[in-house]
Formats: sequence, structure tokens, C-alpha cells
Amino acid sequence: MKKEDLRSLLSEIEAHLTTELFPFWIQRCRDDKNGGYITHFNSNGEDTGEDEKSLISQTRTLYTMASLCRSKYGDARALAYAEHGLRFLLDRMWDEKHGGFYWMVDRKGNVLLDNKILYGQVFAIYALSEFTLASGDHIGREYAEKTFDLIQKYCVDSLYGGYLEMFDRGWRLAGPGSQGGDRKTLDVHMHLMEALTNLYECSGQEMHRRRLLEVIDILRQRMLHGKFGTGIPQFTIDWHVAPQIKFDIIWGWDRFEDAGQKTHAHDNTSYGHNAELAWLLNHAVRILALPESDFAESIQLLLSHCLRNGIDHEYGGVFVEGPHTGGVHDMEKEFWQQAEVLVAMLDGYILFGDPEYLEAYKNVNRFVMDKVINHRVGEWWPLLSRDGKPIWTHMSHSWKINYHTVRAMVQSANRLSRIIESK
Repeated sequence: MKKEDLRSLLSEIEAHLTTELFPFWIQRCRDDKNGGYITHFNSNGEDTGEDEKSLISQTRTLYTMASLCRSKYGDARALAYAEHGLRFLLDRMWDEKHGGFYWMVDRKGNVLLDNKILYGQVFAIYALSEFTLASGDHIGREYAEKTFDLIQKYCVDSLYGGYLEMFDRGWRLAGPGSQGGDRKTLDVHMHLMEALTNLYECSGQEMHRRRLLEVIDILRQRMLHGKFGTGIPQFTIDWHVAPQIKFDIIWGWDRFEDAGQKTHAHDNTSYGHNAELAWLLNHAVRILALPESDFAESIQLLLSHCLRNGIDHEYGGVFVEGPHTGGVHDMEKEFWQQAEVLVAMLDGYILFGDPEYLEAYKNVNRFVMDKVINHRVGEWWPLLSRDGKPIWTHMSHSWKINYHTVRAMVQSANRLSRIIESK
């Protein structure tokens, strides 16, 4: 790919980020009446009036605003919005009695669900540490470390290793089955690695480094397929592969309305999660200053499986999931998988020099720009058919938020700039 082609891709990304994505959120998300962020918007970008604020949507939007401050694409408004969201998170979602953050409040901050869900706590760590890295204000780090200490106290499985994930308000483990108390998931442990990477970058503390190294080891030794190196979604507490079931308290599984387990539950891997895990692992290795060669095989297996099986060469974009052995189970296109694959394919090219990664990036990027972005309002459609027709049409809700879209554009722009400079 010629240098001018790369520059053209970079310009297109920067234009989308600065004239569509960033304005979409700056113009809509700040709740000046109640505090925090409004996060439910329809296909026209209009507030739907949904009376809830999830821990995921609040922390991810805080992360997005703080991360824009750390990039060259934000401005003073992003920092002000980050400070605004931080105050609501600490004032209305932090549990003063038991510690940790509530799972769901209404717009005014009244508690709707007081459960302590590890997935939400790790995103709090991620966002709060990003806030301190962006602003220099140590209150973000203070609460990130408080949350870290709580999950070390209550969530660590000292018998089998790894972390337990579902608790009530007082940090009592949830029941089995759909309550989630007897499951460990790749999703949560991957995002825990992501959060601890940010926390260690922010704090420099040896304890945070050790726990990050432990989580990386768990992911590589326990949660990747022994032969194919691909991610396995769910496990029992003692690390047997478990059928992929839907939990009572969900995030991102709202595509599957019925309870019970997914089809192909024992032989299923997500192309988006594999790609995301690959680039987040690569980022953690850099922050930890570890030898890249020690992790190259794990990263390459994750990326190559996505490259060979997940990329749609007919319509463009990336499929949802398929077997570890190869092939596709689900040919629809989810917004977040496209976002994560963009970043991962550029990492693959930088790490391994194979031009196939750049071609895959170009494929998915074209699908995103032509099909996934609702250019009329500036955000991305959440779910599309294989050929790119919107199936769901909301721009945002409690799980579909700005974290994947904005981050993918910032991180892709950073990597394209590196590739252009290297040429």
C-alpha cells in the first residue's frame, strides 16, 4: 500500500472522528439537569427518554472523554465533560457502605440495581485511571485503587485462580446458572487486563503490575484454546469449558432474547474478542516493558484466526463468531467487532509485517465507512445484516456506547501515523 493511500485512510478517519463522532457526543451526552451522561439515542440522534444510567455507559463515556484529552483530537470540552461524568459516578454510583459501584441507577442517580458486577467494576478502574492520566487529578487514581482493592478482597478465587464475577450489593457471590456465580468468562478477564494495564500505567505500583501479569497468564494458559489459540467464552469455576449461557444481568448479549445457552456453545469463538484481546495484550506488553517475542505467538494465533475466518471478502467487514476449527456460525455484523478488528489488523501489520493485515484493515474500514456509520447523525449502527443493512437502528443505549467507536478511530489513527512515518 502506497504512502498516499495510507494518508488518505488517515484523513478519512480523522474527518469522521472530528466532524461526526466527537460532535455527536459533545452535542448530546451531558446531563446538566441530573449530572452524568445521557446515553440513549435513537436513529436520529434524539434522546429516547429512557430513565436509566448504567455503570457501563457512564464509565465508558468518562473513558472516552478522558482518552480524547490524551489524544490530539479532543479539546477543553472533553476534559470538562470528563470531570462532569466523574462527579456523578462518585457522588451517585459509589456505594459508601459496602464500596464499589452500583450496576444501574436512574437519570437522577437513584439506585435501580445495586449488584456488584465485576465487569462494571473493571470499567470503573479503566475510566478512572484514564481520567488521572489525562487530567493529572489524583481523585481518579484514588477511586480506581479503592475499586482494585475491593476486587482483590472479594473477587479473587484463591482456590482455582482467576476472578469470580457476579455479586450482590454486599459482595456475596451470586447463585449458579443464569445468576452467574459459578462462571468465569473471557470477556471479564480480558477487560480486567485492559483496566489493570491502565491502572499500572497510572500508578506504577508493583502490586498492580503483579496482578496484571497474573491476569495475562490466566488468559493465555486457561482461556485460550490449546490447539488453535482462540478465545473460549465461558468456564466453570474450576476451569472446565462451559456452555455459553445468558446471565440474568447482561451486557451486550441483548441480541439473544431467550434465556438458555447459545447454539454451538461448546465450539464457538468471537472474532471481535480475539482481535480485541490480541491488541490489548500487545498494549499491556508495551506498558509492562516485556519482550514482545515472548507473546508474539499468542497474538499471532488470535489475529490469524480472525484474518482467515472472520473477514468477509464478499461484502466486507467482519463476521460475529465461528468454530475454533474455522468457519462461521453468525454472519451478521456487530459495530464493536468492526471497531476492534480495525485496531488489531493494524497491530498485526506493525508486529509481523504481513501485508494481508493491511488488506484486511482496508476491507473492514471500507465497510465501516460505507455501511456501519450513520453519517447523517455521526454514530454507528449497532447491528447490520451481512450485506450491511441496519437491523437495529438506535445510536446508543446502556451497552452500545462511544467506547468502541471513538477508541477505534483514535487508536487506528495513531497506528496509521506510525506506519506512514516508518515508510
